[in-house]
Order: sequence, then structure tokens, then C-alpha cells
Amino acid sequence: MGKVVLVGLGVTLGALVIQALAGGLGAEAVGVLLTRRSVGASLWRNSLATIVLIVVLLVGHMAQVAVWATVFTSTGELGEFAVAFYHSAVNYTTLGYGDIVMSPRWRLLGPMEAANGTLAFGWSTAVIVTVVIRLVRYRHLAQVRRNGRQPED
Repeated sequence: MGKVVLVGLGVTLGALVIQALAGGLGAEAVGVLLTRRSVGASLWRNSLATIVLIVVLLVGHMAQVAVWATVFTSTGELGEFAVAFYHSAVNYTTLGYGDIVMSPRWRLLGPMEAANGTLAFGWSTAVIVTVVIRLVRYRHLAQVRRNGRQPED
């Protein structure tokens, strides 16, 4: 069981690094767009930037599922990558269908991946909320400047 825990913790750490990269890349991209004034004042442009951010985060989630699936195939637990990817997605999203069951030796990886997915989805939610709040504040300030009033604190 010790080897399984170490593998699970290592994969979780690697997957969360992917999440950090996706979240950081998405938030940084919106920050660059704000600096260039490409977004911030327009509701539609802000909405588009938010959708792009969500897509970047989703790609990060799919990459994490693929990392877990690769571990499932490389350990010999699941033979085909497509089956491993499906099983990984079920674990990662905490659906827990149970139609594919891992052997007793490796089954602890399932709950570890579920914990990884829960953390990653929470992290994505935090990134989305932070970016949306930032865009709303910029839009509000742009409206105030357009109307010639000072913003209220």
C-alpha cells in the first residue's frame, strides 16, 4: 500500500502543477488583455475573455485526467488508454460509476484522483471568480470615467 500512496501523491502533485500552469496562464492572459485595454470596459469582450479562461482551465483538467490515465496504463492496471481515460474521468469528477473497478492493489488511486479533481475544480472556481471580479471592477471604473464621476469606495 505504501507504493500506491507514493504513486498517488506524486501523480496528484504533478496534476496540480498542471492546474497551477493552466490557472496562471489563463489569469495572466486576462491580465495582459486588461493592460492592453482589450477587455475591461466591454461586457461582451469580458464575457469572451471569461469563456477563453474557462476553456484553458478545462484543457488543464483534461490534461490531468490524461496524466492519471497514463499512470493506470503504465502500471498495467488498465490495458487501453481510452478505457483508462474514461475511468480516470469518472474518478476525477467523482462520478464513481463503478463500471470499471481497479484491482485491490491499485484501487486506492481512485479516491486519491477524486481528491485531486475536487481540489482542482475548487481551484478553477477560485480563478474564475477572481478574474470575473477583476473584469467587473474594471468595467465599473470605465463606466464611472465615461460618466465623469468619481468612483465610490
